Amino acid sequence: MDNCRMFVRQLATMAKVRKYRQQKPTEPKVEEAQASYLPTKKSVAVADYSYRKLKKIADLVPFTQAEWANMLHLSERTLQRYAKNNSSFEGIYTDRILLLQEMIELGLETFSSAAAFYAWLKKDKPVMGRVLNFESLYSERGIQSVIDQLLRIQHGVYA
Repeated sequence: MDNCRMFVRQLATMAKVRKYRQQKPTEPKVEEAQASYLPTKKSVAVADYSYRKLKKIADLVPFTQAEWANMLHLSERTLQRYAKNNSSFEGIYTDRILLLQEMIELGLETFSSAAAFYAWLKKDKPVMGRVLNFESLYSERGIQSVIDQLLRIQHGVYA
């Protein structure tokens, strides 16, 4: 029995003494060259969108200045100041103008004339459980809904 206890103590001592060598973690190596990011310039369409460019779009359709002001969420007076100075619009207005430009171009492709397109916009249209009309153009979602509806008409899927 004494031998047995002695054997167990030796085993316990050996287990405590035995140390395992831990390998140092290797750092991952990147084989690719580091990408260099150059600063980009603002898009010319967004950075320098002057009133003159808006006027070219406005001449395509018979929207009044008050309607343009409402669509852009500007006062008529502010829009007149942009016209007087031919100032560049801020980014938020530029995005809205570009979206309206896309809608106007689609509308002119879809309808026979700008007057027919304008009359269609002024009329209430039940579309997908909502009513689309000219006031829909006062929000980005409404403008996008009009664009979607124009595309449906072009593809013959008028709802």
